[in-house]
Amino acid sequence: MNVSGASGETLRTALAGVLGGLPPSQAAKSVERLIAHYRGTTPTDAPVLRDRSDVVAYAAYRMPATFEAARSALDALRAAAPEWVPETHTDIGGGTGAASWAVADVWDGRPPRTTVLDWAEPALALGRELADGVLDAEWRRERIGTALRLAETDLVTVSYVLKELTEADRAALVAEAARASTGAVVIVEPGTPDGYERIIAARSVLIDAGFTVAAPCPHSGACPIEPGTDWCHFAARVSRSSLHRQVKGGSLPYEDEKYAYVAATLPRSRLRSTGGTPTPVTPAPARVIRRPQTRKGLVLLDLCAPGGLERATVTKRHGPLYKQARDAEWGDSWPPAEEA
Repeated sequence: MNVSGASGETLRTALAGVLGGLPPSQAAKSVERLIAHYRGTTPTDAPVLRDRSDVVAYAAYRMPATFEAARSALDALRAAAPEWVPETHTDIGGGTGAASWAVADVWDGRPPRTTVLDWAEPALALGRELADGVLDAEWRRERIGTALRLAETDLVTVSYVLKELTEADRAALVAEAARASTGAVVIVEPGTPDGYERIIAARSVLIDAGFTVAAPCPHSGACPIEPGTDWCHFAARVSRSSLHRQVKGGSLPYEDEKYAYVAATLPRSRLRSTGGTPTPVTPAPARVIRRPQTRKGLVLLDLCAPGGLERATVTKRHGPLYKQARDAEWGDSWPPAEEA
């Protein structure tokens, strides 16, 4: 998926303005350090983004990918609860605000009022600069950890944050997000085995707090993947700017961001929507969890379904469903809504 929608295009323009004067060599040095942190395994109790140079490099290196991953997860939430419109949003550890831009893009007709919390003031400063006059957002410095206390809010997002915390802080943060949310919580992590493990742990905390999984899972039961054998993740297509290609040392005009996520909602009796009417949440009948395999006259779909993992074989004999299977993408709901 590429950056799309009015907010996505505005973000692209804002990033170009901020990044245009950054020397690529300086950005590359900061990016090298950020990559080492991003791929590391040791949680930190200090801000990763130390100064404006770090933050601008981060914006070039990570913000487009974080935006696309968060937007894909939020799209799945909206597909499960199409009538629900959050009026308030809290972005925990939001940094420069990629997830907040994604929220504004998904609900572009009526974006919520957003509060971005982060412990790195340089990141918040750049976030304010990028969003000035565009997002209805407050940027506030907060220590992200066990002591964090949130005001009540309709939607909580936590994107690429849990990796930076200890296990105890992760559980406490997710529990606090669940306590404060009056509608939904969306958590996104890198699409790696350990990122998936953090998502599964967060998913359990949300379910224990009374939430229902809206996406990607078609159920709120135990994950059917046997631990250690595989992991659930998805991919979002990210367009690269020329500077983005320079600082990442790549030549292609795009890349695929691998991510894992969970979107969970309060039960219908407590979920708020426009006009105060509870909105039913309908998870996907099944989810495509691998790239579809297209063969002559058939398509193979690996699915997570309420009954567990399964493979669907769709052939020309299935009529219109066969064309839809050929168009299906990794991460899609299956079957398509009109065929469900």
